[in-house]
Formats: sequence, C-alpha cells, structure tokens
Amino acid sequence: MVMHRNLGPFDTTAIGLGEMPLTIENNLGWAKGIETIHAALDAGCRHIDTAWSYYCSGGEEQTGEKLVREAMDSWKGPKDEVLIATKVGHYRNFTDGVPTWGKDGKPEHLIRYAKQSAQTLGVDTIDLLYFHRPDPEVPYNESCEAIKQLLDEGVARWAGISNASVEQIDIARDVLGDRLVAVQNQYSPIYLDTQDTLEHCAKLGIAFVCWSPLGGFRKPKDESKFDPFREVAAAHGVSYQQVVLAWELAKGDHMFVIPGAHRPETILDSLNAGDLELTDEELAKLG
Repeated sequence: MVMHRNLGPFDTTAIGLGEMPLTIENNLGWAKGIETIHAALDAGCRHIDTAWSYYCSGGEEQTGEKLVREAMDSWKGPKDEVLIATKVGHYRNFTDGVPTWGKDGKPEHLIRYAKQSAQTLGVDTIDLLYFHRPDPEVPYNESCEAIKQLLDEGVARWAGISNASVEQIDIARDVLGDRLVAVQNQYSPIYLDTQDTLEHCAKLGIAFVCWSPLGGFRKPKDESKFDPFREVAAAHGVSYQQVVLAWELAKGDHMFVIPGAHRPETILDSLNAGDLELTDEELAKLG
C-alpha cells in the first residue's frame, strides 16, 4: 500500500503524481498521459497535482487540468478517495522564442482562473487550490485575499501556496488562517534553499509538498549530488530515485512529494519509496 499521511483534512498518499510533464513541452502524448495517471491510481496513488498553467507555450490552455479530468472520468476506481490539487497565478508564453512562465497574481485574475479551473476539472469545488507563484507587481496579501474569497465562495475547499518564503507563509496564514493547509516548494538534494520553509511548516503544522523532488528534468543538474543516494540504492537493490523520495519523506510527517513522470513505469517506481526504510546511518550519510 502506498504510504498515507494527513494533508490538512485529507487522508491521502504522501507520494503524489506531479502532472506537469504529461502536458508541457516534450510530453509523450495524450494517450500516454491518461495511461500514466491511470497506472498511478491503480497502484494506490490518491494525490494528483496539476495547474491552470500546465500546457505547452503557445498551445491550448489548461491542458493539464483537462487531462486530469478525462483520466478521472474514465477511471473505474473510487474517485472520492482522490485528492486533486490545482494552482492559479502562472501562465505560459514565449520570450525570444523560448517557452517561459509568466506570473499573474492580480486578485480579479486569480478568481477568474480558479473558477475556470473548477469548470475544467468538472467539479463544483476544488479540493485544494494553491496560489502558484508570487507576483512582484502585486502585494502578496492581496493575492492571498483572492484565495480567501474563493474559499468563502465555495470555489475551493482548502488553500495552499507555492514557491513561498517564510515571510509569505506567515502573510498567507494571517489571511487564510487554518484553511491554509499546504506549502508547495521546490526541494531536492540539488535544491536545499527552501530548508527554512520546510522547518517553518513543521512548526506551524502545515504540509510541505516538494515539487521537483528528484531534481527536475528541464534543466541540467549536478549529478554528483546524487552519488550518495546511488550508493544507498545499490545496497537496497532499488532505484536511487526511491532513495531520494524516502529521504525527503523522512524529514517529517508533514512531508509530501509529487514526482513528475512521463510514463507509467516512472511513477510506479516512485510510489514504492514509501516502503523503503532508511537507517539512521544512511540518513546521516545523505544529509
């Protein structure tokens, strides 16, 4: 059974599926995306993370949410067990012909995009809605007030923030109170800059959801950082990716990971990380 933990009011899997690779550049197609989501769900995954902005630059908007809806509609399992999280505040564009990400934290736009997300996902109320990324042109509390309005109107049940600093977590908590249940930040062996937010979430009793927990696939990375994880993996006879995820989950009961996947085999391997028990010595070696 895939490891379960409490994310706010949700009993869900500590290892979720990060949907982004299935619908941004270099994805393997719609059918493979459906197959990958179904494989994760069939294996026991009950946490899917998507976003309004998960689509190819210059292409059809909201394809990630559309893919999740079709996958859920066609899946024969217990749909009510699955936590579907989405995010608003990002969009795709081109800069000098290169696919890029734009920010839009204007309250009226967040409200409009969130309502579009609910409609696209085919739900009356979004389970968990994140403010995707701070917009330097909009005061952070004003963006959070828009999320609060969406909660008050019943567009979303619970709120999260993403790519947030400790200061922004505190601002969001002041606005949203106990309805702020998750912070989704990048964290991995090659990206430890958010350690302070990880620890802050533990103190506040808020879930910390790691995006790109395996280091991501869009940018070159220092592969030597994974050497200790490969050594531990060899001793256990598993992939080093499983060791990375198990190490992250061992940081505390508030930890969740949402590894991305292009194909079923990848997410199925990741879902086994919850069964991997690392010794104190191994955890000390990994840092």
